[in-house]
Order: sequence, then structure tokens, then C-alpha cells
Amino acid sequence: MSTQTPAQQSPAQKSYDVVIIGGAIMGASTAWFLSDNADFDGSVLVVERDMTYETCSTTHTNSCMRQQFSTELNVRISQFAADFVKNIRTYMGGDTRVPELGIRSFGYMYLADTEAFADVLRSSLKVQQAAGAATQLMTPDEIRAAYPFYNVEDVVLGSINLVDEGYWDGAAVNDWWRRQSRERGVEWIQNEVVAITRNAAGTRVESVTLASGEVIACGQVVNASGPRAARTARMAGIDVPVEPRKRYSWVFKAEQPLDRDLPLTIDPSGVHVRENGGGTYQCGGHAEIDPAVAYDDHTMDHSLWESHVWPVLATRIPQFEAIKVQSEWAGHYAMNTFDHNAIMGPHTELANFIFLNGFSGHGLQQSPAMGRGTAEWLTYGGYRALDMTPFHFERIPAGRPIIETAVI
Repeated sequence: MSTQTPAQQSPAQKSYDVVIIGGAIMGASTAWFLSDNADFDGSVLVVERDMTYETCSTTHTNSCMRQQFSTELNVRISQFAADFVKNIRTYMGGDTRVPELGIRSFGYMYLADTEAFADVLRSSLKVQQAAGAATQLMTPDEIRAAYPFYNVEDVVLGSINLVDEGYWDGAAVNDWWRRQSRERGVEWIQNEVVAITRNAAGTRVESVTLASGEVIACGQVVNASGPRAARTARMAGIDVPVEPRKRYSWVFKAEQPLDRDLPLTIDPSGVHVRENGGGTYQCGGHAEIDPAVAYDDHTMDHSLWESHVWPVLATRIPQFEAIKVQSEWAGHYAMNTFDHNAIMGPHTELANFIFLNGFSGHGLQQSPAMGRGTAEWLTYGGYRALDMTPFHFERIPAGRPIIETAVI
């Protein structure tokens, strides 16, 4: 007997080739790239628990991209994102409804206050430049000359890239992925997967059960459920090291706005702040004690602003001593506690259970390449554009972390 509520939608079929659990930016990207691949002719169902996306990580994002990573693969993933955003209409078949987008390239500015961190920036620079990124290192004097508003008394070295690093309209890309994939036959429903059933041998996912009662047979399942990734995996009897970590954001107006764009500045304290336009700025941070939180816990820690974030801002940029908060919110990182990098590809024993999880704060900028790669795996059983196998789940039980030093 169905327990369907008005908010839940029933799927049109009882069986699908691919069921994507989660319809935020990772699920949307995968759905669109499947719909765009002429070699894929299967049926796709996207199950999203809340189509308002009010509390999902995609909605609470900083919506910026960078190439300043310490591993070549992460750099190339962001380079594809930049190309996709700048050429989105071409990628979407020349559809004139699709807006022309760009990247507001104010850059990311990493500030090192120790020689050890400066050495990390120097090492990462070699990786980035070898991959074609325009990263450059800056001495404190060079930083002061280019950005005189910074206090650089404690700074040893800075790192910045002003090409394809900065703000982009992630919401527009996400909206068009959903819209075009629907038009091409991907089915989207508001519902929730509450159970996953294996076959008798335990080697494959056989079906998913929806909150409204339907049991849906599936050829392959994609776990694209963001901070809820571990909950979804547990339904299939799998443990995945992803948990929700709270991240706080504030938009504020400066009494004396800066006279030039503010790069997305990563202070050694961990606080970050960027240009927002019109004399406003967006900053983010988290508490020193950073536990996993409940999936629905989005309460603000108002003391964090006064005790930590604002003092850091005012010290680094003295013009920010006089500012007024306009809005604030708490979102969740889908934190991969194993190595802070993506977990994707098939499970080691449950071959048709596909991970797309654990992006640890850089998921939005990685979504074009991750959706493309997942669609390739679902279609071909391998990758065609970028080899994503280093991100496969198998590294976790094997104890082989990917060492990425540039995690914010």
C-alpha cells in the first residue's frame, strides 16, 4: 500500500537503467552528460528529496573555482570546468536559450605565514604550471604593491592565479543541466530512496525503494546524495567515510569599500573572503572544533563571527574594521574524512553501485568533470576524457589516500 504524500512524486516506470540518488549539482551533471552522450540510450531516473534545494550544499556554495591544487588531476578537473562554463552554450548544442556565462577572475590568493606553508605553495606551483595554469608566487612587497589593502606583516609568500579563478554562476549551470536533461528524457521526481536491495548473491543492487512505497528495479545506481552519502551507502550495506561538516558564510558591506577587486583570500587562519560586488564581500569559516553534525542542522554559531571571523578580517584587511553583516547562513561540506578528495566509481564488491561523493568543499567546481566522468563509466565501464580511477573507492580499504594540500 502506497504512503505517498502530496510532496512525493511517483516514477513513470518500474525499472530504469540508471537511478541517480540526489538531484543537486553532481546528480544534475551526471544526468545531463548521460543525456548528451549519443552512445548512451538507457533510461534515467533522478530522485531528489527536496526540489526546493533550500538546505543542500549546492545552494550554500561560494560558487567559485580555482586551479590552485597540488595534484595534476584536480587542476585538470577545474580547467575543464572553466572551459565548460565559458562555452556552455556550445556544450549545450548551441541552444540560444542558454545564457552566455563567464568567470569573474579575481583569483584566489593563498597567504603563507610560515616557511613550511610557503614550501607547499612552491611545490604546488610546479604542478599547476606544468598543467598550464597561470599561477604566480608573490613576495610580501609584491602583494602590497598589487593589493595595498592587505596587512602582510606576517606573510612569507603568496600564491595567486588570475586566469579562470573566481566567481561563476553555478546556479545557472545547475538549472540548465536539469532543464535540458529533462527535455531529453531524463525523469526527475521529488521523492526519497529509503532502502536499497541487493540480489540474492549480494553482488549487485537489484532495486531501490522510495518513501512513497514503490520498488524500482535498476541497472546501476549513482550515490550523488552530498552530505547524506554515508546514509545512502549504508542502505546498500556499505560504509563510506563522508560526513556533514558545518561551514558558515557571511555577506557583509564595508563602510569603506576596497578600490579594486578582492581575490578570494585564504588567510592562514582558515578564514576566507572574496569580492561580492557593490561594496559587499562574502566570507566563510568554521569553528576550531569541527565535528560531524546532523543532516538537518543548519543553525548559525553567532559567536564565531565576533570571536574569530571578524577579528581575522580586520587584522588582514584593516578597512574591514567597519563592516555590517547583511546575511549569514550555515551549509554543509560533504567531508571525506579519509583524504578530503572525491570518491567516485564502482564499489569493490557491489559493481553497479557508483559513488559520486565526498568532495569536501570543492564539489561545485568539479561537477562538470565529475558528471562527465561518471556518465562515461556508466556508458562504457571506463573513462574517455580524464582518467578518474585515482578517485575510485578501492583506495579507501587499501589505505591509499590522495594527498591534496590545497583544501579550504
